[in-house]
Amino acid sequence: MATLFLGLNANAARMDMVDVSNNNGYMSTAEYVSMRNEFGVKALTVKISEGSTYKDPYAASNITNGQTAGLYVNGYHFARYATKAQAIAEADFAGKTAKTAGLPVGAVLATDVESQEANNQSQATNDRNNSAFMQEIQKFGYRADIYTSGSWANNKMTINDKTGWIAAYPYVVSGKNWYSTNHAWQWSSTAKFRISYGGFDVSQLNSNYYTAGQKSTVKPTNKGAVKANNRKANKNIYKPATSAKWVKESKTYTLKTAVKLRTGASTSSNAITILPAGTTVKTDRAIIQGGYRWVRQPRFNGHGYLATGPASNTLEYVKSGASHTYYTVKYGDSWWEIAQRNGLSMTTLASQNGKTIYSTIYPGQRLVVR
Repeated sequence: MATLFLGLNANAARMDMVDVSNNNGYMSTAEYVSMRNEFGVKALTVKISEGSTYKDPYAASNITNGQTAGLYVNGYHFARYATKAQAIAEADFAGKTAKTAGLPVGAVLATDVESQEANNQSQATNDRNNSAFMQEIQKFGYRADIYTSGSWANNKMTINDKTGWIAAYPYVVSGKNWYSTNHAWQWSSTAKFRISYGGFDVSQLNSNYYTAGQKSTVKPTNKGAVKANNRKANKNIYKPATSAKWVKESKTYTLKTAVKLRTGASTSSNAITILPAGTTVKTDRAIIQGGYRWVRQPRFNGHGYLATGPASNTLEYVKSGASHTYYTVKYGDSWWEIAQRNGLSMTTLASQNGKTIYSTIYPGQRLVVR
């Protein structure tokens, strides 16, 4: 199936793999067949478990229906461990749950590391815990890997070349194949499929690890639809550069992390200084360009510029001086996606809104994100 994608726009990310969980509800074989035939999906990664007690109620049906549709099926476990002993215990729980759900031997059973528990640990501790989980999971006959966000990779934990499934959602196409030395790159959490409801996480496979090097015996039946739907999906993620304009913005921000103050609104501009976390910044202008949202800081000898986060207008590196910042839920949003955009764990986001990660959220609902 690798040759299927050679005719696509080189700047377009492929929809090679979809991951699903209870958040997607029941997924039928027909839905997976449509993903395969019309969108080129060839692998499925199913949520199996979380922590040491939660079993995804849709794992078994997703595995069965995905296999029936001719997709290569893998699994993932949402990690809550903070110690080596907990990592081993969660791996035993995940392995047993995966066996019961019917995940075939030889499939990948990845550890999804993005929780507040992991955020509170050092990189060395996370590396030790992840290694313990992956070694233990192999005892069940599964292959191991780590899923995490791009901002956590080689920051909160080590992700070596030829390993890893990395989530990073771009805004402006760069022409490069993101995370090309890792197994997979999750490039969207809002992909739409023709006969499936809601938004889905989709990934491009940069190796054959998640298909175990096997060529599917069931190929897409509509190559034209695959190309068209791939371009359509990318259109909503990769937006062409436009002539951006500065707008007035008199605000005060407090940096959550250290940020480079630059001579211009571009990552290629020289750094004036590095502003440490906790610095208060007053701005007078804002602009969205080059894949980032930039603000301008008046200085005694001109201006300085800093990126507040991705061009989706999310304030990733700073927080406003207001008592609360709210986010209005949009169609297809999930707890995970909103949390990622706002630098939170799902648990923190849900709890500060008086809910759990299993609570249903609705379009139009306002959530506190700061």
